[in-house]
Amino acid sequence: MPEAEVSVVLVTAPDGDTAERLGRVLVEERLAACVNVLPAITSIYRWEGRVETDEETLLMIKTSTGGFEALRRRVVELHPYDTPEVLTLDVRDGSREYLDWVLGSVGGAS
Repeated sequence: MPEAEVSVVLVTAPDGDTAERLGRVLVEERLAACVNVLPAITSIYRWEGRVETDEETLLMIKTSTGGFEALRRRVVELHPYDTPEVLTLDVRDGSREYLDWVLGSVGGAS
């Protein structure tokens, strides 16, 4: 199987405004080709010894696999959480035209 060129990165945010701000910065800085903002998810998680439940917003970010580390650093820098969720999922296959568009939209591409 060939090495993944494109990744989907999942990041949760406390609200839609924060998610949109993060998404816009990532696209403007060419760290992401596209960011989908999925509102009103319920997150159940363990934090500091307690089970918590919160409403959050999910960012689904499309980027190059090689650009993940720079994207991760920027999310951590901008994110209001002490420990933001930044998970990468490698894309094994997809529409070649779309994958090429993602790769052409990030990094130093014009």
